[in-house]
Amino acid sequence: MYGFNSICSFSLPKYELPTDSVRELIANAVAHRSYLEPGNIQVAIFDDRLEVTSPGMLLNNVSIKKMIEGYSKPRNPAIANAFAYMKIIEKWGTGIPRIFRECRDYGLPDPELIDFDGDFRVNMYRNNTNKASNESINESINESINESISESLNSDEAVIMNIIKSNPQISQKEMVTKSGFSRSKIQRILKVLQGKKVLYREGARKNGYWKIL
Repeated sequence: MYGFNSICSFSLPKYELPTDSVRELIANAVAHRSYLEPGNIQVAIFDDRLEVTSPGMLLNNVSIKKMIEGYSKPRNPAIANAFAYMKIIEKWGTGIPRIFRECRDYGLPDPELIDFDGDFRVNMYRNNTNKASNESINESINESINESISESLNSDEAVIMNIIKSNPQISQKEMVTKSGFSRSKIQRILKVLQGKKVLYREGARKNGYWKIL
């Protein structure tokens, strides 16, 4: 039988990511997605982050900066009201600022909000790695790609291959951010890589992914 001191000393485990924030992200994706779009909500876990992607771009007069400051314009107010009534989400406009606050309390990097290619994505980064930078990508070129493939690639092609390897669902807009290359240069590199038969696009533009051969 446990004594009183044993019971008092018991503490709940601290998860790697704030669970309330993860729940809020998924609930927001359901409440704010566009149901006119055929795609599905996607939740993906990678070595360095959790991704929640929902169909539909941001509404007019809504920007990422405004969202971080607490502005909200529900796309589906009936769903948002139902979720608020069931206490699945809190009142409009409080979710994103609270997610940022909880990530900082956990010692995590700030989440990344991305409006791209008709979808909206939130990346919540884990504590074991930081977001990739150009320097870290270049340093890991030879380690991340199979030697037989990397010998046939130039440095720019290897950078793109590493970015794709870390996230096969990545969009061209995200590649621009992570690589520092222009959109046209990335499109040209992707075409070359597919021509070399080291890269293949599986599925549609919005819901597909890249496959390294």
